[in-house]
Amino acid sequence: MPTPRPVRDPRPPVTLAHRWDLTRRWFREDDRGAVIVLVLLTLLGAAMMLRYPTYFTSAVLMVPLLLSDVTLSPRRVPGFAVFLVLVLVVETFFEFPGGIPPRRWVTAIIVLLMAFVVVVTALRRAGLGVRGRTGDSMLLDLKDRISRHGEIPELPRGWMIDVATRSAGNTPFAGDFMVAHRSGPNLSLVLVDVSGKGVDAGTRSLLLSGAFGGLLGAVQPESFFPSANEFLNRQAWDEGFATAIQLCVDLGTGAYDIRAAGHPPAIQFRAGSGLWHVHDDVHGPILGVTTDPEFPAMSGRLGLGDALLLYTDGLVEKPGRDIGLGIDKLIGEAERLVRQGFGGSAQWLVDRLGASNDDCALIVLQRQ
Repeated sequence: MPTPRPVRDPRPPVTLAHRWDLTRRWFREDDRGAVIVLVLLTLLGAAMMLRYPTYFTSAVLMVPLLLSDVTLSPRRVPGFAVFLVLVLVVETFFEFPGGIPPRRWVTAIIVLLMAFVVVVTALRRAGLGVRGRTGDSMLLDLKDRISRHGEIPELPRGWMIDVATRSAGNTPFAGDFMVAHRSGPNLSLVLVDVSGKGVDAGTRSLLLSGAFGGLLGAVQPESFFPSANEFLNRQAWDEGFATAIQLCVDLGTGAYDIRAAGHPPAIQFRAGSGLWHVHDDVHGPILGVTTDPEFPAMSGRLGLGDALLLYTDGLVEKPGRDIGLGIDKLIGEAERLVRQGFGGSAQWLVDRLGASNDDCALIVLQRQ
């Protein structure tokens, strides 16, 4: 009879590297590793408080408490905070069996207050279901992705564009933004000022910049403002309005159309005469306020050396001062730049004229 062959185990052998990978995955899954580390830090801190009370107080427990807010998922933070408070209570009774001194009451109350703040913060993030660092990274990544709608497309030779924005408080989130789109020789720019300022308007600005950036390349220029107005009306925000100005220019001939929605007027420098002209003859309603509005267009042309300025009210408007005076001041400052050219002028004008307590933005387009 033939000798039977041994049956081989089809499973691959478990190597040390494989075991290490499984262990690492177990620790990373569901925040297990972070919980274990924080528990050990809490117990170590309590042991040091009990062994060396002169050097270590209950303030050492603030370290794992604050770390839990940025490393654990929101649903685990309340449980860990309760564990930390229980450790503090047990350590206190062991350290002060004869009675708790006033200094311990003070530090314990501070730890309890911080635990309450950490738990409340975690519960507010529970809707997203992500830990602190992840939520911040998601928000910044979203801002960077959406802000790409405002990147200026490459312009042909003979054209220069300069853009500058500044938020109230110099935060990364602002209520003023720009979206741009180019199709062949046609360039479309839209400068938007969302109601509110700084971080308060930042979330609405993020949503609108993504929506407006998509609309700008999908609809005809004359349909952009009606579509944007309809989108804003659907949001039903308490402060759901915005002002905007739209520029559509033919980069081959310099011919352009301007439409405004409750926005400060564009300003044109005519190199032939050396004069500035305020295009205050084009008007349209604020976006998000009315239904079925009309947005008439004004046509013009940029000749060689001409420049066009689009800006938000944070650059020309101040409390107690007529906006016309602010526009005159902007023209006066821009006049200084005529001889040297408008390259780099946007940031200089924003720094010089922009209100510190309001968002401001400026676009300078020149045909050279």
